[in-house]
Amino acid sequence: MYIFLQSFSKYNAQAASALQEERKKPTHQDDDEYADMDWDNLGFGLTPADYMYVMKCSKDGEFTKGELSRFGNIQLSPSAGVLNYGQGVYEGTKAQRKENGKLLLFRPDQNAVRMQIGAERMLMPSPSVDQFVDAVKQIASANKRWVPPPGKGSLYIRPLLMGSGPILGLAPAPEYTFIVYASPVGNYFKEGVADLNLYVEEEYVRAAPGGAGGVKSITNYAPVLKALRRAKSRGFSDILYLDAVKKKYLEEASSCNVFVVKGRTISTPATSGTILEGITRKSVMEIASDQGYQVVEKAVHVDEVMNADEVFCTGTAVGVAPVGTITYQDKRVGYETGDESVCQKLRSVLVGLQTGTIEDTKGWITCIN
Repeated sequence: MYIFLQSFSKYNAQAASALQEERKKPTHQDDDEYADMDWDNLGFGLTPADYMYVMKCSKDGEFTKGELSRFGNIQLSPSAGVLNYGQGVYEGTKAQRKENGKLLLFRPDQNAVRMQIGAERMLMPSPSVDQFVDAVKQIASANKRWVPPPGKGSLYIRPLLMGSGPILGLAPAPEYTFIVYASPVGNYFKEGVADLNLYVEEEYVRAAPGGAGGVKSITNYAPVLKALRRAKSRGFSDILYLDAVKKKYLEEASSCNVFVVKGRTISTPATSGTILEGITRKSVMEIASDQGYQVVEKAVHVDEVMNADEVFCTGTAVGVAPVGTITYQDKRVGYETGDESVCQKLRSVLVGLQTGTIEDTKGWITCIN
């Protein structure tokens, strides 16, 4: 999404309070089955699909009927709440293509509920579950030619809720806008499906008790960039953050949850307000329980991590990713990975459900013809 900041003199009071976007509505579905892409070399970069979805919230707190328009730049007042005070939350979900051409969405209703929880924390109105899911379905259908062939990747769908109305003093924005856009993607990490090398960060923390670390606020992500860049410059894939109080207990990585395996027990940090309740996390926990593993949510001490059999990460963007090594206080520890690992067994089930090769008996999949 590109934002044009224009001078106040160009706006009158009414124009400054509204998000302006080009309304070049789709008149037909593109006849091409696939967009012109190198599907074998997809990374996790932005390749905007054809259409985005926009829905506005009036001052009475009710969202109007949304509509599709061509993906493009939007106009936003320089005094918009999202720009000045970070009043915004977002979600991430994916559409997969089956061999028969149908599209599959994975638990979009859970993304809708999580956005509502985040919006409440940030004092924002939010779309209903039905409005959210309908918008995601419309985006997937309108951009079907951008959904990669089976096994080549997925269409990443980004719902974004922001305070678009102008505000000067510290207060909630007077108006809100819900936007959904999409991009075809491959693997999140440059390693692809190879093992990750993580670094335990001791200087910076991701979230503190009483803050907004447990919701998907846009304000949670820019603060991790400095530590993440430093770690990547040293050859690491990502960072593991510790708790803000004692700096001894595992929290999560920059963009994903973390699991620790010891024998038949799988532990993951409890969500107590500083850790995002990942939808992939919740799904993997249920799959693991179904397979007979003991799944425990608790405070996970860093020493426990360094003595684990396996460690893996989960998230919409990363999927289920094996961790090969973790470095903590100059000590590097290696972990079990490979086809027989717990991580790979859980990943196989999750991917099978998401792509339709395993029957969905849980009601997690939304199918779009």
